[in-house]
Amino acid sequence: MNISKKILLPLIIGGLFSGSTIAASGPSPINLRSAGSFAVLSQSGITDVYRSAIVGDVGTSPITGAALLLECDEVTGNIYTVDAAGPLPCYAIAPSSLSVAINDMGFAYENAAGRTSPDFTELGAGEIGGLTLAPGLYKWSSDLNISTDVTFSGGPNDVWIMQVSGELTEASAVKVTLAGGALAKNIIWQVAGSVTIGTHAHFEGVILGKTLIAVNTGASVNGRLLAQKAVTLQKSNITAPDNLGLIELNP
Repeated sequence: MNISKKILLPLIIGGLFSGSTIAASGPSPINLRSAGSFAVLSQSGITDVYRSAIVGDVGTSPITGAALLLECDEVTGNIYTVDAAGPLPCYAIAPSSLSVAINDMGFAYENAAGRTSPDFTELGAGEIGGLTLAPGLYKWSSDLNISTDVTFSGGPNDVWIMQVSGELTEASAVKVTLAGGALAKNIIWQVAGSVTIGTHAHFEGVILGKTLIAVNTGASVNGRLLAQKAVTLQKSNITAPDNLGLIELNP
């Protein structure tokens, strides 16, 4: 059961920020099902500039295993592919389980995109840098930018769903931070366009991306990259948050 709580949230008023106390109640969680066992999951491949570091499972489907371009020593977890085309010795072939995970990723995306009655619409006119965000359902009809640090403030059971109809871009060296016990696994970014995490930036949350998710040089993510197209990494650090008690894949 979600509990309404008051958190200081800067609001756009006449184009200026003004401190105001707003009651916000988080929506019900998104069930990632088997997709929630992955740190990185992609339908069309994972490219990488060595050396990235991923803590959690990695998988690609239905693209051939040759499109998963990670070295064994970059992943602390399991690496799953659909075939033996190019995989290294550490890869496991699990086409059926990967197909289920990809479907679950799609269901989770549609669930997040289908949520109605947002608590906040077009907050910041598409720029949330500098804000502290209360739990809730957020909706933007175009691009969303994070040009300066942003904070998610709430308890460990609170939920944020961010519906982005355009692209999501976090600028270089910018940080997404958590406060008050908020957890990355409870922050869902449903993004219809591409996602870019800037050089040496830090990001928190689960990205359900319709297209490309690009994590630039030296950037870090505490969360999951679940892309319906490609994922690109460049000496990136990806750490999956606590698993949601979901299914472990069996090769």
